Amino acid sequence: MLKGEKLKFDDESRALYDAVAPTYPDSHFDQIINQLESKIPGNGPLWERYENWRKPFVIPKEKLDAVFQAAIKECRARTLAHVALPPDESFIIEYVTDKPWGGYNWYKGNLHSVIQVNTDLPIYIDRAVDLAAHEGYPGHHVYNLLLEKNLVRDRAWMEFSVYALFSPQSLIAEGTANFGREVAFPTKAERMRFEKEALFPAAGIDASRADEYYDVQDLMKQLDYAANEAARRLINGEIDENAAVQWLQKYAVMDPARAQQRVKFIQRYRSYVINYNLGEDMVHRYIKKRSGNDPEKRWSEFGKLLSSPRLPSGLTD
Repeated sequence: MLKGEKLKFDDESRALYDAVAPTYPDSHFDQIINQLESKIPGNGPLWERYENWRKPFVIPKEKLDAVFQAAIKECRARTLAHVALPPDESFIIEYVTDKPWGGYNWYKGNLHSVIQVNTDLPIYIDRAVDLAAHEGYPGHHVYNLLLEKNLVRDRAWMEFSVYALFSPQSLIAEGTANFGREVAFPTKAERMRFEKEALFPAAGIDASRADEYYDVQDLMKQLDYAANEAARRLINGEIDENAAVQWLQKYAVMDPARAQQRVKFIQRYRSYVINYNLGEDMVHRYIKKRSGNDPEKRWSEFGKLLSSPRLPSGLTD
């Protein structure tokens, strides 16, 4: 790669991220799509029906900041109850446009982050906690500040003041950030209670439909690996950009604009996409093996993972 050589998808992910994502046939996703078809009946392609069905769950732009601030406040409080954070840690939120991603954490050092939220496309109510936990607490912001505190400041390991994005560290970072949602809210009921009582009202969304909404989101979650298959085929030269967009519309149930945004992300970051879903699954299995169903032990093991240098292959031990 240093010579400009472009590797196949799995070879690249193995070289950069110390991991290879499983391959799924179309039939795997077809089974999930069939379940979604029954949840969202009607005419037209599923992605179109899905977009129409979930319009009532869009966070109005004028209420975005209030909703995100509430989500981050709750995620931070839950994190502070279990993880000792430096008193001077801080962050700010910025709302941006024209980006290939939905959210981004720019860790600036000195325990400070800039968390950016891309508003190019509609943002749905489930994304408030997702982004708050992933980009903030107990996700990227906490991960980076704990590495700075524990490794750079306390141990003077200056090499950890530099974070190579295209490296095995990113699987740990993205995996812990995604799994952080489950750590912060150990049960679905706990998260639902918070969202119904706080976020849905703040967004002006009917909380009586929350259960219906999340039943569908649970099925959508099972399509996470669809983006990997689109990326694998695109990077391996098996399909072109237009075919990748169409594949994501069908198997990831994305509208054309969102599918095009995802393809732009794939073209820019390539096999990095595995770090989100495979990373989450690897971290989940690693923590589960050590903590069982004990929420306190889960926080303890999660904190250790955030605070120490690890390789993805070490998560399978």
